[in-house]
Amino acid sequence: MAKMNGAQAVVECLLEEGITTIFGYPGGAVIDLYDALMDAPIRNVLTRHEQGAVHAADGFARTTGEVGVALLTSGPGATNGVTGIATAYADSIPLVVLTGQVSRNLIGNDAFQEVDIVGITRPCTKHNYLVTHRDDLVPTLREAFHIARSGRPGPVLVDIPKDLQIATINYPERVPVQMKSYQPHYEPHPGQIAKACKDILRAKKPVMYVGGGVILSDASEELTQLAERLNLPVAMTLMGLGAFPGMNPLSLGMLGMHGAYAANMAVANADLLIAIGARFDDRVTGRLDSFAKDATIIHIDIDPTSISKNVRVHTPIVADCKMALTAMNAWLDKEESADFQKQAASLEGWFAEIRHWQESHPLTYKDDDIIIKPQYVVQTLEKLTGGDAIITTEVGQNQMWAAQFYRFNHPRHFVSSGGLGTMGFGLPAAIGAQIANPKKTVIDIAGDGSIQMNIQELATARQQNCPVKVAILNNRYLGMVRQWQELFYDRRYSSTQMEVAPDFVELAKAYGAVGLRATRKSEVEPVIKEALATKNLVLMDFVIDREEGVYPMIPAGKSTTEMLLV
Repeated sequence: MAKMNGAQAVVECLLEEGITTIFGYPGGAVIDLYDALMDAPIRNVLTRHEQGAVHAADGFARTTGEVGVALLTSGPGATNGVTGIATAYADSIPLVVLTGQVSRNLIGNDAFQEVDIVGITRPCTKHNYLVTHRDDLVPTLREAFHIARSGRPGPVLVDIPKDLQIATINYPERVPVQMKSYQPHYEPHPGQIAKACKDILRAKKPVMYVGGGVILSDASEELTQLAERLNLPVAMTLMGLGAFPGMNPLSLGMLGMHGAYAANMAVANADLLIAIGARFDDRVTGRLDSFAKDATIIHIDIDPTSISKNVRVHTPIVADCKMALTAMNAWLDKEESADFQKQAASLEGWFAEIRHWQESHPLTYKDDDIIIKPQYVVQTLEKLTGGDAIITTEVGQNQMWAAQFYRFNHPRHFVSSGGLGTMGFGLPAAIGAQIANPKKTVIDIAGDGSIQMNIQELATARQQNCPVKVAILNNRYLGMVRQWQELFYDRRYSSTQMEVAPDFVELAKAYGAVGLRATRKSEVEPVIKEALATKNLVLMDFVIDREEGVYPMIPAGKSTTEMLLV
């Protein structure tokens, strides 16, 4: 066993885990770790805020499927990262967050920059550790990576006291991680697979309800195969966008609070709902007592605690989505093709209903020849990128317009904070995505309010030579809250007007980036074309219709069929 200090051991463990890039911000409690990184072939991305570091690691993880790594110092450095950790936890994103801690003899003494980050993050991590013995350092790190990437993924925090980073340790040989108390279940039960397949073949009004778990398990190919061979309509959650090709005729688009009318109506009228890697979030279900009330429900999820938590499930399948869908396709391979033809023919009436909903209430907006509509900006981005860009979003109206009007045909191309809804997520996530995918076009669709939450990360993008494109849908409001105030609070716009704001074009220049602005519809396409042709960080400021809303919209407490339409 080689001898080295603790900081060197951490770096060696990162290399052992295949880590090529980390995101972070130095400080006294991790200065030894940063020193050790100088001698390692690991790209060390200095962000301008610890929240930005964790979001960037998150964007890296979402677009690659690998574990993202962030390195933060103790005290305020660690607490600044909590929002990023909670964001990853809500969306089941695999992260390992390393934090520095004061020396062991000072823990509990209110030392300078001491905080109980293990206690603080216990509710928003999959697991966390405070390392208290030098012999536990490497085994703990190995466990952390194993937990983060296995089962239902999630963030794991490892808190490392400063004195352990300089202590001499014997680096142990690598052995398989074995944890008696943690053994995720991956393989589906054959009997449940057969039952589910038989239910699908009998169904007259089936709908697939697809969530982010399909993307996390890299099961998009198996999902598409199943949907196409059985002619099943597919509705996706916000986190599931891209799991099934958005341009496929079977795609119903997004369902839920701001989902497509046809998607919500199909789920409401289904006799069979096949939920895959989704958790029946309140933004999807609306009023629980009226959600898919006539449907038999099949639920595939690797997390047994998610099944029947919000909605009663008739056929639970606790398994990895990829393995479950593979098993379903294998079961169907053994059946006669005539059964599929019979089943497809029996769905003709169902698809006629769906087409009626799609034609009567398509995703649309009232266009204008002069004023810029945000939906038009998103549609133009899709047209000029061929729908092949990686899109990150901030949170709010910009997020929903992106989800509605940019059709995602590939998994891991839509990066957004779903469960926590974190403003300021999009720009640092775009930086992480761009670093992970240097040959791809990466665009952050932002609002003028949300972009300012972490706008300091423009410096990170410039320092790292990340040619991210930021499309700011600028209505000088906190748009989504303003929309609620318009609809439900008699237009009493309390603290949502953003009249004082930076000149985003000049701000871009201050960071060494390129700033562009469009104030008329005719300027939108030329601005986007120029941005895409520019090999630099670009901020596009689109001055949009100030009071444009996101529709459809299901008001709080209403059922999914009680949508407000344009």
